[in-house]
Amino acid sequence: MKNRLKVLRAERDWSQADLADRLKVSRQSVNAIETGKYDPSLPLAFRIADLFAMPIEEIFLRD
Repeated sequence: MKNRLKVLRAERDWSQADLADRLKVSRQSVNAIETGKYDPSLPLAFRIADLFAMPIEEIFLRD
């Protein structure tokens, strides 16, 4: 699944570690999501959407 996570993170000048801390996941998980190697669970997707104050559909895009 494609996503805009890297762009949204960069707009806020957050490192992958910063985002991981805010989401309570590992930096490796953030990297895997950003590169499309891992699709987040639905609860994690909701946490990401809440953190960026955006609907899930605006962050995660269908291939």
